[in-house]
Amino acid sequence: MRVIVLGRTGQVARELARVLPDALFLGREEADFLTPDAAATALSERIEGADAVINAAAWTAVDKAETEEAAAHLVNADTPGALARVAAAHDVPFLHISTDYVFDGSGTAPWRPDDPTGPLGAYGRTKLAGEQAVRAAGGRHVILRTSWVFSAHGANFVKTMLRLGAERPRLTVVADQIGGPTPAGAIADALAAIARDPHTPGTFHFAGAPDTSWAGFARAIMAGAGLTAEIADIPTSAYPTPAQRPANSRLDCTTLADTYGIARPDWREGLAQVLHDLRAS
Repeated sequence: MRVIVLGRTGQVARELARVLPDALFLGREEADFLTPDAAATALSERIEGADAVINAAAWTAVDKAETEEAAAHLVNADTPGALARVAAAHDVPFLHISTDYVFDGSGTAPWRPDDPTGPLGAYGRTKLAGEQAVRAAGGRHVILRTSWVFSAHGANFVKTMLRLGAERPRLTVVADQIGGPTPAGAIADALAAIARDPHTPGTFHFAGAPDTSWAGFARAIMAGAGLTAEIADIPTSAYPTPAQRPANSRLDCTTLADTYGIARPDWREGLAQVLHDLRAS
């Protein structure tokens, strides 16, 4: 199987290199997502004979997107659309990662793939526009929405909590946002499985289980790392950020399990592996 992966240094791309070591990875040096036409040309020059294209590149700086939405839109919407059109022209399946931020976070029920979207901020708007561009390209595609991604690579909540938990005796963490922490390794495994047999196009959800709050996730991180920092629950209102976060990030992952046989990963097992990897490094 010949797979082309857009992205090289992000959390999911790093894990895809583990799962698909023979894949061709195109980083920003080969495919700059701030220049959609150039990125599309880079893919078109390499796509002949490919079995699947996986887009693992994205603008993920949620707060920064509030002041740099035009750049975030290029990376999250315009370039994925251009790449998806290249894939469609060559009849190559295009796999694209999206986010729970396309929803408004209302209610308590897990969001289904066909529920109405309503992003609260710039990041969610650009990711939703990217989904729409991928669909409009008209090719075979799978959009995988996920949430709360963590790994041993890059910047993420786990690594932030480990740093702060080692420095402070008490941390205040938001407790009224609920979602599924998702190991980047599990996302890579899911994408690789779909790439091997992308028999059903569409939009699917994939998030770790069980659902928890950021505060609950933080307590698990402290316990797993042997840190004694106390986690104190606070409401979202006590931790204002430039971008509004969805309160309900629960994702209904039933259709992915029914269609591709991919079950929700247990994030607690993923966390144990990440902590092991970080200790080893």
